[in-house]
Amino acid sequence: MSLEDAKTQIDHAFTRDDLKGASFENTFGGAPSFLRRRYTKDLTGVDVAVTGVPFDQAVTNRPGTRFGPRGIREASALQSPDAPFGWGYNVLEEFAIADYGDLAFDYAKVSDFPEALKSHIAGILAQDTATVTLGGDHYITLPILEAYAEKYGPLSLLQFDAHSDTWVDDDMDRIDHGTFLYKAVKLGLVDPSRSVQVGIRTDNPDTLGFNIIDAREMQRMGPEAVAEEICEILKDYPTYLTFDIDCLDPAFAPGTGTPVWGGPSSADIAAILRNIAGIELMGGDVVEVSPPFDTSGATAIAGAHVATEILSLWGWTRRG
Repeated sequence: MSLEDAKTQIDHAFTRDDLKGASFENTFGGAPSFLRRRYTKDLTGVDVAVTGVPFDQAVTNRPGTRFGPRGIREASALQSPDAPFGWGYNVLEEFAIADYGDLAFDYAKVSDFPEALKSHIAGILAQDTATVTLGGDHYITLPILEAYAEKYGPLSLLQFDAHSDTWVDDDMDRIDHGTFLYKAVKLGLVDPSRSVQVGIRTDNPDTLGFNIIDAREMQRMGPEAVAEEICEILKDYPTYLTFDIDCLDPAFAPGTGTPVWGGPSSADIAAILRNIAGIELMGGDVVEVSPPFDTSGATAIAGAHVATEILSLWGWTRRG
């Protein structure tokens, strides 16, 4: 960290004059944008827009993920001075990344929310800018996938999760974080045969054809072998990555709505994410971080690290 820079930098979310490079602002002060990126609605020259979706009205258990984007942004200040560890390149130096702020929506008109989010993401993609979204509960991935599929066609999906989220739900008007992926398949947004779910540890007999590496299989294989299998399934297909923070064992991420024991450690997930470098990642999200259920802040810290890894994965195939 540059001590001289730390003496003078403050509120880089508003005062920085570029979209690349580290920020040496004191981690405990200033406005908390994601990784101290500049807040802007002008996407001219922006490679990736980080945006928040503070929505948690589709949960089946504990709410609180509406505070996830704010918590993840605050936690990310710890990472803003340094290159992401172990990548051999710095995505913050090589790519223009902006904090696009949060989605605005009427909390009292939940039925209008899906279209509002889809339009929000589609507007970013229309400017040839990728997205990394901070949730919010896992329902938000469905409108995001709709926007991505309209631009790129059906995608492969890489899902880290304790739950498959493919429970049967043929009522397309229902807004439920546990059925979003069933609907995504039925709508033709993702191709299960070239997609993979990682960390599953709840029973759901209807897999819809997804490749699954469940939590016990992860433990048996080890992170390097898991990463190899993920890459073999995804190959060079355009892929969207969605990371439900409850994929992590509750010992590492207690601040979430539907925690399930027996999951992977943060160290294992870090190794897997680094070792899948080379997948053709189009965008991603981190969901289900619920700060009210974690006074330590560890879950938001994990969410911030995952979002940074998604940025690094996106940039890996586009370097130079």
